[in-house]
Amino acid sequence: MNYRKLGHSGLKISELSLGGWLTFGDSVQDQQIARRIIVKAYDSGINFFDIADIYARGESEKAMGQVLAEFPRHTLVISSKVFWPMSDDPNDSGLSRKHIMESIDRSLQRIGTDYLDLYFCHRWDPETPLEETLRAMDDLIHQGKILYWGTSEWSSEQIQRAHDMAERYNLYKPQVEQPQYNLIERRRFEQEIMPKAAELGMGLVTWSPLASGVLTGKYDEGISQDTRLAQHDWLLDGVDKDNRLEKVRRLKPIADSLGISRADLALAWALRQPAISSVITGATRIEQLENNLQAVAVELSEDILRQIDEVFEP
Repeated sequence: MNYRKLGHSGLKISELSLGGWLTFGDSVQDQQIARRIIVKAYDSGINFFDIADIYARGESEKAMGQVLAEFPRHTLVISSKVFWPMSDDPNDSGLSRKHIMESIDRSLQRIGTDYLDLYFCHRWDPETPLEETLRAMDDLIHQGKILYWGTSEWSSEQIQRAHDMAERYNLYKPQVEQPQYNLIERRRFEQEIMPKAAELGMGLVTWSPLASGVLTGKYDEGISQDTRLAQHDWLLDGVDKDNRLEKVRRLKPIADSLGISRADLALAWALRQPAISSVITGATRIEQLENNLQAVAVELSEDILRQIDEVFEP
């Protein structure tokens, strides 16, 4: 496993990481299966484990935290997130000071740790003044409950506003952004987010490198209604736009020429970006994790990258 710096910070994280979205506490209910996957990830050199309070409404934090407690805390980089509603209470959502301060304590309790290495604002909150959010995150760092804070799916303009305000008031700045990035969804990242992160010295930890499984080829024959992808309508949005499933099929001969799977090709393609600190992966079976780990050793030539760009235009 290789380790990359989180932007201009001194923190080093594994270039492949393991996340809990739609897996632990959700599609993976068996704690023994969860343990085998997480232990395998740790033994393989993964040190970054990404969670969020909204993942299975806290159950992902509990399931992953129970296993992560087996390892020395200093060897782990653990993240969680705050923003999405956790109940019907009007104050149990967003990025208000109240919700942030209450959410961090609940997340720490569920995970079973004294602090988080990274704490993400899971979306931009148009209903809360930015200064209120920044001061709350700054206070959490001073309190030792988090070490760094970051943003997730914020626009470059929103990230710049946060940096400018933090500079103005001498507050801790966001150190990391978590955007979606894969062959299907690349334009916004490459044209907007990556340049802004480089300008500001931020790290990037990207999610959905396999486009919810689409890039593995598992949906070559179509998306049946009993699949996880079909059960989350928002994930389906635009999947087959511009003949994307056909484009995924065209990746197969490229992967075959390298003797690897399309999943490995897609992961290696994302890892080629030096601006990315870590690519967050998911796994419901240990075999999936083992396959994902193979991508670390894959090197893509300029000719292969050109062939990929001919299929998925940059």
